[in-house]
Amino acid sequence: MYVYTQKVYNMADIFDNKILCNECGKEMKNVLISKNGFNLRAVKCEKCNRIIVHPADKTEYEEFMRLKNKEYEVKMRMVGNSYAVSIPREIVSFMQDQESMMNNMVKMCFEEAGKISLTFNTPEADAENQNARVLKSKEVKIIKNGKVFHVKQFADSANPQNNKKVVLRNDEEGDED
Repeated sequence: MYVYTQKVYNMADIFDNKILCNECGKEMKNVLISKNGFNLRAVKCEKCNRIIVHPADKTEYEEFMRLKNKEYEVKMRMVGNSYAVSIPREIVSFMQDQESMMNNMVKMCFEEAGKISLTFNTPEADAENQNARVLKSKEVKIIKNGKVFHVKQFADSANPQNNKKVVLRNDEEGDED
């Protein structure tokens, strides 16, 4: 009878140690860099502003950017009285919660003509977005019959009754529609 044992190694994170800048020799400080909704762990030299991003975070961010820049063609199908669109497996797999996500509710928002967004209800997203809403404002300059008009539009996804359009003329009078 053979008995096999396996030794488990807990690898330490290199960012848990002091890191010295290889340009000026000063100790680098831990910082968080926010990019496209990602928080990337990094270290920054306060003297020469050199930044090193954590390799694991950098790899995950690069995978996200690869998926983000990829365009998928998916079919919209009729399921009962509703329509369904399939989400490609590589997107769901990237989210790393696919088993716990299946059969859970997803928040959907009609952002603008031709654009729908989905928010997956992960525990972290629920805590962050408990009162989340989309607020938009848009300003357009219109010239009509030699007069300049400025149109400001405000949209609030949580309170559509607050959506409004304000037209400002040259003299900055406001007319609401």
